[in-house]
Parts: sequence; structure tokens; C-alpha cells
Amino acid sequence: MKVSAVIPAYNEADRIGAVLAPLCATGLVDEIVVVDDGSTDGTAEVARRFGVKLVRLPENRGKAAALDAGVQVAEGDVLLFLDADLVGLKPEHIRKLLSAYREGDAEIVIGVFKEGRAGTDLSMKIAPFLSGQRVLSRRVWERMRGAVEEMEFGVEAALTKLAFKEGWRQRKVELEGVSHVRKEEKRGLPTGVVDRLSMYWDILRSLLRKI
Repeated sequence: MKVSAVIPAYNEADRIGAVLAPLCATGLVDEIVVVDDGSTDGTAEVARRFGVKLVRLPENRGKAAALDAGVQVAEGDVLLFLDADLVGLKPEHIRKLLSAYREGDAEIVIGVFKEGRAGTDLSMKIAPFLSGQRVLSRRVWERMRGAVEEMEFGVEAALTKLAFKEGWRQRKVELEGVSHVRKEEKRGLPTGVVDRLSMYWDILRSLLRKI
């Protein structure tokens, strides 16, 4: 079982190192693919310092398209998706996700934040299916590739929806002490709110769209 970690990143130069460092330290991942989704900061330069496989998109295409671009160059049959703005990620969290998948009782493993930050913990309790931390097979991803271009940030919701339709088993794994940086913190309150509303719209479209 060859594991490829795929990390979509848009203007995450200040944060992606905190994800790549524990990922490199695990020794459980065969390759790491960072997809620079049209960033205008130093995201690509930070990724290069870790010696990962880097894909650079000329313009921002959205999370679903960035994930797909990473999957297409990845060599593994098992895919580990991680967000580039995680806070508190440690090697043991990655081991926990991969161990849960290797146990073989689920087609998709979802990492859920716990005891990280109040806001992100609450979001995970309300909608754990929106978590971007996942382990799944390439087969599962290929099953939904046709809808990728229209998903944007709704990719997690679409994966969950397809899992129910196909009868795939999903397992949640708690990631203690992990959270992420909110959009309002990255881009300021007005822009962050607009981006968040746009994300929710993408999620709603994915839930309503027929797969």
C-alpha cells in the first residue's frame, strides 16, 4: 500500500510548514504532493524547502481542482488529504488516520478536530463531514472525478454524499489539539466573511447536485 499525501494550498506560506514538518517526520507517507493553487505569496518556495513534489497551477482554481491536480501526479493507491492551514498537527495524528484506514473497516477515514479551538471544535460537531482531513483510495476519488470542476469547496460534502449513495463505510477519527486558521484571520473580516459565504454556497451546491 503506497500512500500519497496531497495538500492543496492557496497563499499559505505562513502556515504550510507546520503541516509539512510533521508529515515528513512520520515516515509513513511515500510521497507528499503540494498543489500551489495560484498563490501570490511564497507558498511554493516553502514547499520546495521540504523537498516535496510540487504542482503549480497558473491561477486559483479552487480546492477540488487543486486536489485533483495533485492526485493526477501522485503515485500512491491510497490518498491522504490534509489542509494547508492546520494548527497543532503532529506525527501521531497522521499515524492515527493511516492506522484507522489500514484496519480495513472503512473506505473513507475522516479526521475530526477535538480540543483545538472552540470555533473549529463546534464546526466539527455540527458537520464532521466537512473536514478536509481524509484518507481514501484512488478508486474512490476516481469515482467522483467527473464532478470535480463544479465542486470548489464542496468536495468534502460531495465525497460524503457519494459514500452514502455507494454504501461506502466511513469512519471518524478524533485529532486531539488540531484546528485550523479561519478565513477571517487570514484575509481580514470583510474578505474572510465573503470567502466563507462563497464556501458555504459551494458546499450547498455539492449537496444538491446529483452525483
